[in-house]
Amino acid sequence: MKQASLLLSILATVLSGVLIFLRVQDKSTPSKTAVPAVTSNPAEQPSFKIAYFELDSLQNNYQYFKDALGTLKSKEESMGNELSTLEKTYQKKISEWQQKGNNMSQAEAEAANREYQQMQQNYQTRKQQLEQGINDQMNDARKKIRERLEAYLKDYNKDKRYAYIFSDFPEAIFYKDTMYNITADLIKGLNENYKQKK
Repeated sequence: MKQASLLLSILATVLSGVLIFLRVQDKSTPSKTAVPAVTSNPAEQPSFKIAYFELDSLQNNYQYFKDALGTLKSKEESMGNELSTLEKTYQKKISEWQQKGNNMSQAEAEAANREYQQMQQNYQTRKQQLEQGINDQMNDARKKIRERLEAYLKDYNKDKRYAYIFSDFPEAIFYKDTMYNITADLIKGLNENYKQKK
């Protein structure tokens, strides 16, 4: 029994040694796929360039963005006007109730109170509807601007000269080499595309 145990221990030790030897030998052999080919010519070396654009400049100079913002401002003004008209109508009704004052019967006062509660509810409901409509339009405008920007950047970078293109917002870029600032090209190209599609 002792000899069987000793024999198994020796066999396990030998197998472990063989596995370690094979593993070490495998690591010492260079992997052909892990090491990229290095050429002596620096011009043939793959480049890794990152470009950026200034988002605030894009917002101030990209005509589609300005048009979308103008449309949203117009909708906000329209919403403000509608709510103001509704408020004036309600204020007029409240003034009528105040003029009647003590001359109102108990039933008239209760009816006025119910109507007042309904007016407040209608006002809040309409305000929420209008705000939701503007938020939806704002999200839609952002989505369309992003889609246009991504499509243009894909075409702009079709020669693969940049590995990444970032905007400088949020302020995540702490150093910028202006050599890779593509904002002017971006604004020019986006505006030309927008004019063609108008």
